[in-house]
Amino acid sequence: MPAYPLLLALGALDAAGYSVIVPVAPAISAETGAGPAAIGLLVASFPAGMVAGFALAGALVRRRGPRVVLAGSIAIVAVGALGFVLGDTLAGYFPARALMGFGSGGIWIGVTFDTLGRWPGQEYLCMSRVFAAYSVGGLIGPALGAFGGIHGPFLAYLALLLAAFPLVLLAEQPSARRAFATDRRVLRTRGFLVASAAILFASLALGVLEGVLPLHLAERLAQAQIGALYVGASLVVAITGATTGGRRPQPLVFAALVLAVAGISLAGLAASVPLWVLALALAAVGIGLANTGSLGLLIEAVPVDRIVSAMVVWSQVGIVGYLLGPLAGGVIAEQFGYAFIGLVPAAAAAAVWASGRDPVTA
Repeated sequence: MPAYPLLLALGALDAAGYSVIVPVAPAISAETGAGPAAIGLLVASFPAGMVAGFALAGALVRRRGPRVVLAGSIAIVAVGALGFVLGDTLAGYFPARALMGFGSGGIWIGVTFDTLGRWPGQEYLCMSRVFAAYSVGGLIGPALGAFGGIHGPFLAYLALLLAAFPLVLLAEQPSARRAFATDRRVLRTRGFLVASAAILFASLALGVLEGVLPLHLAERLAQAQIGALYVGASLVVAITGATTGGRRPQPLVFAALVLAVAGISLAGLAASVPLWVLALALAAVGIGLANTGSLGLLIEAVPVDRIVSAMVVWSQVGIVGYLLGPLAGGVIAEQFGYAFIGLVPAAAAAAVWASGRDPVTA
């Protein structure tokens, strides 16, 4: 199978693992009695596993290459998905979700370095399309919610993983593998810090959107309807990312701050379906812009041949945001109500704004 379509497909499949929890969260809450804070913690266990997965995969990819990392990571995610198929308690769901996250971290590193290695000089454009593919994968996860309940969506996802595994093993390999080096000095540059703040914001906003707001939407919408709404939001993120790749990253990031905060705030304040549709559309455009812009800032700030450390840490920072979003959002929603949920991305936006007011320098 040609490499680039496969890498894009793997990105979409990986993202489906993030978002399959979205339409299932209300069912888990109803079956186990878990409230917003507990569901937020369950969602956050996935990115917690990813942080560890990034570190291990970053070390392995330089020694064994992307294909080994990708194949092993898909197998790990499959075992985690099986935990949701066979389990029926929170005690089983937590380790299963963390294991899925651990494998997902490896998939991201494998896809990233395979892309960077195959198309030198086109890293920003190609990786922007990978981000767009991840957003398309956000369509798959919520759509799997149509199977209903908890076990069905994860069983369907497991089938997709098993179908992808042999394709990774049979994919065409490059004639020569590009060498990447680690350079921790770049982690102290202003450009890297601003890029990290931007990806933290993007992922935190996504974590609030996916990890907390579905419980608010469940007040008026059924599981399949929530899934359909998030399918639309993911499509907006994908289109935004695909059409803005290669553009100057700083304006993208600052537009993202306004749109994502406004959208999530409106979603929490509103209690009607039309306003929720508008709110998720605004938030989705903002998240798409933030994804692309933060990637552009990273590639501007760090030479690609020395990007291993920067890419791993930047990815970890982003996933910390995806972890903090559901945690902080769940606590805010439970203590003060959904009307205050916009305070979470607003605080992250303020940090990005403060760090990026001056020109970015590497």
